[in-house]
Parts: sequence; structure tokens; C-alpha cells
Amino acid sequence: MLSFHVVRQLRDFVLDVALSVEEGETLVLIGENGAGKSTVLNLISGILAPDRGEITLGDRILFSDRREIDVPTENRNIGHLFQSYALFPHMTVAENVAFGLQCRKVPKSEIAKSVAEQLAAMNLSDLADVNVGRLSGGQRQRVALARALVLEPELLLLDEPLAAVDMRAKGAMRKELRDQIWNAGIPCIVVTHTLRDVLELADRLCLLEEGKVMAYGAPEEVLGMQENGFIASFTEG
Repeated sequence: MLSFHVVRQLRDFVLDVALSVEEGETLVLIGENGAGKSTVLNLISGILAPDRGEITLGDRILFSDRREIDVPTENRNIGHLFQSYALFPHMTVAENVAFGLQCRKVPKSEIAKSVAEQLAAMNLSDLADVNVGRLSGGQRQRVALARALVLEPELLLLDEPLAAVDMRAKGAMRKELRDQIWNAGIPCIVVTHTLRDVLELADRLCLLEEGKVMAYGAPEEVLGMQENGFIASFTEG
């Protein structure tokens, strides 16, 4: 289980968000551009540090200003999929997926086995030796997800995971993403601007406005708040 309360002064407002995500649950964050959605992910993963608050994952405290704990990003065991996917363009598919394991000094034989298994699970085995610069958006998305999952993370953070996928492929990729999240069985937070992502991925839905939680609950409950201007425009789109 992930539980967090993070506070950070941003340029235009103070972000102050407290939420929790159960094992195997997917929380989807929606809101206007600049509402703080990606910042929440960066605070949880350790890319940014909260001004104050606490982040716990399972029985580990990842951050606590009161206890003066701030676990480095590389030690948090979190899979963070960026909107750009942040793949290494000069590397092959297999090399990208293996990178995190190499950083952890995992023996080469174990790396080869884990990478092969993850590529097979993501239907990427035939592309193992292909440079990622030659891949489609959907293929790059699968590589980025494979790179995150091969580390057996305790939490997944996905920032606009389908943004770079061709419109014609999004339906199939969304189903594949949902299946992969379900198979991982760990807490997951997804940031999206797409209603279809909410309908197919979300167990819980959270609306952020200027760094504050304005609505939280079952997707149908939050989407039913048509008096909210963002929700009204979001469901129309």
C-alpha cells in the first residue's frame, strides 16, 4: 500500500495532496495542465523533494520531514514511466530493458534471464536487438513499461502512458497496459487527459485543481460531478 501526504511550494500555488493507493489498485489523476499531477508523481518517486509531509510504501518510509528521512530515488524501488518514455536512443530494446538491472549490479546471467522473460511478456522478443529509435510509439511504450517492470517495483507511476501512441493503436495498447498493471498486482498511479483511460484503467479517480484534491472516489462518482467545470468539459471530450 502507498500512503502519502506531500506539500511543496510551487510557482503559483502550494501543492498539498494526501492520498493512498491499495495493493493492486490503480488511481488515476486528472486535472488542468499545471494542476500538479506530474509533480505528485515526481515527489513520490524522489525526483523532487516535498517541503514537508510523509510517503510510505508498504512498511517503508520513503520520505518524512519530521523524521528526517529521504530515501534516494534509486533505492525506492518505484517504476516511473515518463510521458516521453525517457528511453536511451543509442541502445537496443534489450539494452534499455537491462539498464536498471545493470545499475543494481545484478549478475549478467540473471539479467539475461529477466530481460528475456520480460520481453516475452511484452511481446517484444523479436525486437530485442532493434535500436529503439526505429520503433513506433506503441512499441516504445512497451519497452518503457518492460524496463520498469523488470525491476519488480513495489509501485508504478505512469505519466500520460499512451500520449505517444498512434490513435489507431491506442485501444489495443490501453487493454495491454491494463492487463500488465493487473498482472503486476501493485499500487499504480496514472496521470491522463483522456476519458477513455479513466474508464478502462481507474479503480479510483482523483481531480486535482491548483495542487488540491477537489474530488476523489469511484470513477462514476467523480465523473458525475457535472457542476465542476473541468469534469463537464472532460466528459464531453
